[in-house]
Amino acid sequence: MKRLVLGVQYDGNSWQGWQTQPSGNTVQDALERALQQFTKADIKTTCAGRTDAGVHGIEQVVHFDTELVREPYSWVNGVNAFLPASVAVQWVKELPMDPDSEDNFHARFSARARTYHYILHNAVIRSPMWSGRAGWAFRPLDVERMRAAAIHLLGEHDFSAFRASGCQAKTPVKHMYDIQIRRQGEMIIFTLRASAFLHHMVRNIVGSLIFVGTGKREPVWMAEVLASMNREIAAPTFMPDGLYLARIDYEDKWGLPQRELVETLAFLSFL
Repeated sequence: MKRLVLGVQYDGNSWQGWQTQPSGNTVQDALERALQQFTKADIKTTCAGRTDAGVHGIEQVVHFDTELVREPYSWVNGVNAFLPASVAVQWVKELPMDPDSEDNFHARFSARARTYHYILHNAVIRSPMWSGRAGWAFRPLDVERMRAAAIHLLGEHDFSAFRASGCQAKTPVKHMYDIQIRRQGEMIIFTLRASAFLHHMVRNIVGSLIFVGTGKREPVWMAEVLASMNREIAAPTFMPDGLYLARIDYEDKWGLPQRELVETLAFLSFL
């Protein structure tokens, strides 16, 4: 028995999120159907972090266990042959799996950090070219004000104020390692890296940063929202269109052939 780790990329517009549902219209459902067709076996997958409907995955990390023997390129090309155009396996890594050990790789529990990008089109008139690929804000946004507000979120905090009511995380305490906000013409890219994220946490933070960027709130308001631990104080949940799961960080010992973050930013700049 061995553990196979996959890097999966997907356009979330076609799917009702990652996690399997009775409708069968999720990324996990599509991937497991393709695996079943390729292997003729029933394979269940575990992912690093579930994404909602309309959220994209630049590099979702998935694992499953199997006794089948295939070359990595055969896994990639074979599974992709049964996947729709909006989903594709980018790489595969085979790792040993000892059922008696607690030190096996796990897509979720071995993760050390997660990074999301949020792409925002900031222009008076919406563009159909960005529909489903970027959020939209028509009011002018001050990037420096948003950066000043974001500083208050760095470090370990209780992020209940940015947590969806249906969130199933065991604790709202997470460590925010970094928040970068960049402007390229009419586009603004928010990059958030944390130990883990709560349900809707990125979209709720982006919505609140936009309140600050428009002048509706002062940068220090972000600290007040965080301290309140009250979801009703923060801004409404922002649209999912521009949210991208960019990278999951793991220890080097696993040797995963992951993309560098600079590559994902170049990818987004190209869109």
